[in-house]
Amino acid sequence: MSESAKKLIEDGKAVLGIEFGSTRIKAVLVDENNNPIASGSHEWENHFENGVWTYPMDEIHAGLKSCYKDLKKDVSEKYGVKLTRLAAVGISAMMHGYLAFDKNGKLLVPFRTWRNTITEEAAAKLTALFNYNIPQRWSIAHLYQAILNKEPHVKDIAFQTTLAGYIHYMLTGRKVMGVGEASGMFPIDTATGDFDASMVSKFDELLKKEGLTYTLKDIFPTVLSAGEDAGTLTKEGALFIDEDGELEAGAKVAPCEGDAGTGMVATNAVKVRTGNVSAGTSVFAMVVLEKPLSKVYEEIDLVTTPSGDLVGMVHCNNCTSDLNAWVGLFKESLEAYGVSVDMNKLFGTLYNKALEGDKDCGGLISFNYFSGEGVTHFDEGRPLFVREQNAKVNLANFMRSNLYASLATLKIGCDILLKQEGVKVDSITGHGGLFKTKGVGQTILSAALNTPVSVMETAGEGGAWGMAVLANYLIQKEQGETLPDYLNNKVFAGMKAETLTASPEDVKGFDEYAKKYAEALAVERAAIGAVK
Repeated sequence: MSESAKKLIEDGKAVLGIEFGSTRIKAVLVDENNNPIASGSHEWENHFENGVWTYPMDEIHAGLKSCYKDLKKDVSEKYGVKLTRLAAVGISAMMHGYLAFDKNGKLLVPFRTWRNTITEEAAAKLTALFNYNIPQRWSIAHLYQAILNKEPHVKDIAFQTTLAGYIHYMLTGRKVMGVGEASGMFPIDTATGDFDASMVSKFDELLKKEGLTYTLKDIFPTVLSAGEDAGTLTKEGALFIDEDGELEAGAKVAPCEGDAGTGMVATNAVKVRTGNVSAGTSVFAMVVLEKPLSKVYEEIDLVTTPSGDLVGMVHCNNCTSDLNAWVGLFKESLEAYGVSVDMNKLFGTLYNKALEGDKDCGGLISFNYFSGEGVTHFDEGRPLFVREQNAKVNLANFMRSNLYASLATLKIGCDILLKQEGVKVDSITGHGGLFKTKGVGQTILSAALNTPVSVMETAGEGGAWGMAVLANYLIQKEQGETLPDYLNNKVFAGMKAETLTASPEDVKGFDEYAKKYAEALAVERAAIGAVK
């Protein structure tokens, strides 16, 4: 591998994927078979400034350069060569948010990220106007809220984009983005693969009423599907990535994508009736739909795959934070007895212990709400543990309850898709920290959704790898070859995956727990009012 990878890099045939995550920027270099051959990263954090969650522009620029420098170091140490040419590049980032520029390319206000919940009025009004769920974090909600707030900068907007769209523009000079990323800016018409024309027309009327002279088309990027030409790396773009000036221009650049899209690619879940669940600090499920939903649900976001198929998305802010806090308490208890604790072993032991518990957790209920939850209509959260007087209090039930809680809100949202709407799913793939302990997270998720759950050996590669795969698809696709076909036949063919199906008793137990959980949400609501 090392000699062939070395030659590939020297020949300029390696492909690069970069993803801007919320706490880390990661770069993955792959070969022609999509095998990772080098990587780099840069840790960073968002800032809360003047009531807005943001990443300053200088940190965005510096973070990209630092990540790429780390990648070059890895290449040098592994292969003894310099990284000077690439066959293709792809950029991904956390979706949504608001980056607005004037005609001279000047940023008009600090970057407003997906994490902000400052667009409630705009989101509600647009949802009613479009008869289509517009979440607060979507780019169009940010724009309309700025207009409703009478912010002076809105009259000067010449270009509005996302973080991925901005980086793509800096690399290529083209104001374009992939359809999956675009679906987090504004609703997509899956028949055309573009922003929904009737909704665009309705929004343009709002702009006119506010006395603004531009249309949405004037300021929004052009939408592309996976595999379409999204430009080439310019000299300025190469220098923007590589401050040493060693990287040459000319690489093909794939349509930029959001982290949801790259997650779908990384788990081979872009085909109709497939889905994936990403479970870590937050948790979200994505299911590729056969047809539109029968009505609007505030709990369900509608986005698309990188190739433009409609996706129902259930997004929950809270997943493993409370669970991790309890595991930390057990660590502290053991250390108080002078026991040296291996955290991987502790997590594995406690997670496996959960499988010994009662299927309904024996009357124990945990709420993992560090923050609010849109699915259950909470603006704030309070981590909370409650139990019945005659509950069976033991370690297995306690851990099982906390694992159930990490997915209980997701189940509430997914039940809308799977039970109320009757959406059919042939396969669900899990990825993220919840699935690190073999078999446990899989079993719990399978019980929650009453469907088989698979975990792939590549799931840990993440979105940067998924973006590199999309870049390879751009330069490798054959005439008429769809993205699902490419993934099935050339990326995941022969890939090892472990599939588990929860027992009927496990499914019944989670259903019983979820019923009590929903009824006890009143306790969580009372805690928010009482615990300040």
